[in-house]
Amino acid sequence: MRVGVEVGGTFTDLVAIEDGRVRVAKVPSVPARPDEGAMASLAAGGIDLATVADLVHGSTVATNAILERKGAPVALLTTRGFRDVLFLQRHNRTQIYDLFYKKPEPVLARRDILEIDERMNGQGEVVEALDETATAAQLAEFLGTGRYKSVAICLLNGYAEPKHERQLAALVAKQFPDLTITCSADVTREFREYERTSTTTLAAYVQPVIDSYLRRFESQLAEQKFTGRFSIMQSNGGRLPVAGMSRNAITSLFSGPAAGVMGAVRQAGLSGYGDLITLDMGGTSTDVCLVADGKPNLSGETEVDGLPIRTPVLDIVTVGAGGGSICWQDDGGMLRVGPESAGADPGPACYGRGGTRPAITDAHMVRGTIRAEEFLGGHMDVDKDAAANVFKDLSENLDMSLEETADSAVRVADANIVGAIQLVSTERGRDPRDYVLVPFGGAGPLHAARVAEELDISTILVPPNAGVLSAYGLLASDFLQYETLTRRIALSEGEAAADQVQTLFGEMLDRITRSFRDLGIMDDLTYSYSLDMRFIGQAFEITVDIDADLLPGMTAGTLLELFNEAHNRVFSFGESGMHRAEIVSFRLGASAAPEVVPALNEGISDKVVKGQTQIFDRGEWRQCVLLSRAAIALETNGVPGPALVEDGTSTIFVPNDWTATVDDQDNILLKWKD
Repeated sequence: MRVGVEVGGTFTDLVAIEDGRVRVAKVPSVPARPDEGAMASLAAGGIDLATVADLVHGSTVATNAILERKGAPVALLTTRGFRDVLFLQRHNRTQIYDLFYKKPEPVLARRDILEIDERMNGQGEVVEALDETATAAQLAEFLGTGRYKSVAICLLNGYAEPKHERQLAALVAKQFPDLTITCSADVTREFREYERTSTTTLAAYVQPVIDSYLRRFESQLAEQKFTGRFSIMQSNGGRLPVAGMSRNAITSLFSGPAAGVMGAVRQAGLSGYGDLITLDMGGTSTDVCLVADGKPNLSGETEVDGLPIRTPVLDIVTVGAGGGSICWQDDGGMLRVGPESAGADPGPACYGRGGTRPAITDAHMVRGTIRAEEFLGGHMDVDKDAAANVFKDLSENLDMSLEETADSAVRVADANIVGAIQLVSTERGRDPRDYVLVPFGGAGPLHAARVAEELDISTILVPPNAGVLSAYGLLASDFLQYETLTRRIALSEGEAAADQVQTLFGEMLDRITRSFRDLGIMDDLTYSYSLDMRFIGQAFEITVDIDADLLPGMTAGTLLELFNEAHNRVFSFGESGMHRAEIVSFRLGASAAPEVVPALNEGISDKVVKGQTQIFDRGEWRQCVLLSRAAIALETNGVPGPALVEDGTSTIFVPNDWTATVDDQDNILLKWKD
């Protein structure tokens, strides 16, 4: 048996596969103790852990530790003169018209930073050697207070040559063996001191939290006789054995959203669709990602609470438009949705757990697009009257009926999602009309059609068991690692530049292959290559993918051609000679595919339900066909909207001018009439 468990902000999802059959479970999350929610999902799914060969887990533990400032007390060791990098940050303001704007607060104070006498230059050459005797005395005084549980080491130009970082780590380990040590060279070997220092500090901040969480979870699994392989999902769309997390836990920040994207890629790919825009709308937020030719866009940097993190992550944009997002009125009287969420505790008012503010799930209850008797397939009791009651004050303030207020809130959430999709499509040089929208999560299929209309997208694919697609994505994802390295190489060096590219990629390939072997992954590895490039004088780079087949015969002219093509796509210009272009950083990905994972349609309900219901949509009550997924398959010409399709873990809304059909993989296809 193989099992995926994904802990979300509101629900914890489980997908188990045994002998080609799929079973699913969905239970409320326990935000304060996420491992309890995970164990509850295993119990709800009737999982005998002694029979599980492969368990994959995704959670928000690392993200929450940063957002809630509940990481381990951390000390930072840096080069003398660079103590204030985390506080100076960058000169940009994310909110340029806010008179009270403050820069993001680092997770440590200035007193937690120790300056070390040493210096490397940008070429990795020693300018000032590290005096181990003097440094050991410094460390004894600074770390001997017992105030810290974790140490971050980020020395100037450590990306170019990590020798001094290794020396310093050895000194700390010798004097204070109980401290967790994180070197920047193990987290990100890329330039830009602020981003690199921030990433290393945050990695050290969350590492003891992740280690403690995983030890606790592993202990509970062992008590139930689990002896299989335990893997953790990463933000980059791949997973790693749990031992890999002991080196760099920061890679697990956005494991849930990344798993959802990979599940969507897998399920949509079975129906022949590779150009996708994924829409994951859960209880807390909505995550969107663009997928081109079956490959999600990858970004080299992300941020949490305004703090930058340099690590490969799927290019996912998140907005506060989940089922638990609070509907409220701003100072100007405008109706707003999110980013604050009711989460799992207390949750929307209809959950009956003490929620007193209107949320999007409550709005759907009021407008009839979620039916109380079929919430989570009828396995969870919800209170429709409570949902209506929390909208009363808001509707009075807006001088609208309850139904009009709820409908307007849903439309505001739709607008937030449209803006997020534009960020990953039109603002990245991609036309959303060329893509298929793939909604999932508990609420995604409810909003997908109206969002698609705003973007002029004519095809929507809703996977079976869409509400637990992220848990399925855990099992469908590859084992994956990335190696990054900053080395500036001007294309004007001609074929010498091409030779350096091949040499550096060869060295990186050796390192990443050894890392996989150390983790016990002996499968055949597949490699992906990319370069961060720019015109000389530009402040930032764009990523240029390199086909592995081109690498052996790579020339400077080929590199320039690939760069111009990528630059044209983003900025609509790119022609230039080699004297003006340069390589900045190298990226190498290595992956190993898991065992063949069956489609998510195995084991779905074949229950045929067909009836009528009423919903309030776009300002009026509408008579609506009510169906189960199995009922659509019986309609040879498809089902025209308006229709509601109840699918156990989610509900699909089919508006007027849309038609729903079911394909051979049990994906529901919605087509918009021109």
